[in-house]
Amino acid sequence: MASSDSQPRFGQSVKGLLSDKVGSCSGDVIALTRQVLKGSRSQELLSQAARNMVIQEDAILHSEDSLRKMSIITTHLQYQSNLCSFNPSGRRPFRRMWKTQEIFRTN
Repeated sequence: MASSDSQPRFGQSVKGLLSDKVGSCSGDVIALTRQVLKGSRSQELLSQAARNMVIQEDAILHSEDSLRKMSIITTHLQYQSNLCSFNPSGRRPFRRMWKTQEIFRTN
């Protein structure tokens, strides 16, 4: 009878160990599934970040181009300003032109 008593205990302990192992494996599968889903979400976030980076890079390039154009315009305006203020005769060219227009109006 001793062997018959030990047989059910051995079967119950094996069932208990098997049940624990199945529960542990189920937990591992769930954890693996979560990691795969998290990796998938990470990939989506990385793709979105890459798209945003390309958009920002285009905006930066456009801004650089605009700044370059504004710099050229500023240089031209300074050059024109210097030409307008430079007069070797010492007179202002606009006053001379204004006086010329007054002469034509009075006549």
